Amino acid sequence: MQLEALFKQPQALPAIPKIVHELIDSFNNQDVSIDDIAKKLAADPVLSARLLRLANSAYYHVSRTVGTVNDALSMLGFVTVRTLVISSGLTGGYKSMPGMDLSQFWRYSLHTAAVAGWVAKHANVNRDQAFTVGLMHAIGQLVMHAGMPEQMLHLDKLASPMDARRIDMERTSFGYTFANVGAELARQWRFPTTFVDAIAHFADPLQHEPFDPVAGCIHLAAWRARAEHNGLTAEEMAATVPAEVCKKLGVSTDTFLKDMPPLSEMCEGMEALLH
Repeated sequence: MQLEALFKQPQALPAIPKIVHELIDSFNNQDVSIDDIAKKLAADPVLSARLLRLANSAYYHVSRTVGTVNDALSMLGFVTVRTLVISSGLTGGYKSMPGMDLSQFWRYSLHTAAVAGWVAKHANVNRDQAFTVGLMHAIGQLVMHAGMPEQMLHLDKLASPMDARRIDMERTSFGYTFANVGAELARQWRFPTTFVDAIAHFADPLQHEPFDPVAGCIHLAAWRARAEHNGLTAEEMAATVPAEVCKKLGVSTDTFLKDMPPLSEMCEGMEALLH
């Protein structure tokens, strides 16, 4: 199936709440009314409940209980709240998926987001952007499984979505990959171009000039999340770490492999995104 045809399949695209689209648009609109957004958020019981669970989670270490959307905005700031609500909207976009374990998929995506945020902080890259792109970097997998299930299930038998060879096999089979699909989805949803490019380039960030540091952060994060999923030992990680990407970002491989907290600790409380 061609990429254009895939996006014409109505079942391929996730159902996203209107408020999430408005928040995505706010990236491109400096005059967004935060009060207006807060009112709309408060009126969405599912998203506001998720937001409050996340705001009160261990991940954010807030000093007192966050009881309302306005509290969340004043304590975490608009940028973080926007990141969380968009992330919640994305993870809730598909209810079930033939041949895919959605909770496993989103756990992997969440690990990627958390690691991307950590790497971004050490590489002086925008942390919220790295987190959001990290969470949605593989959403093209879901679009493809929803829009062309038979072809994808056939590929799943040859290499699981967590297999490092997967992206090359998709390119060979279809002429495009889940990264291309995710980038096109981000473009259609009017995410900023920087998001679209980071998703498009994360699989091979060294092949693109100029080097995109957000794509580099996602590349390292996706590698680390896959290593976790596949149960790699410390020795196996040291042997396969993308050292050249670390170097480009100015993050030593030692810092990345040894100083980063365990993923379970880094994601503590963030599981609220998945429920």
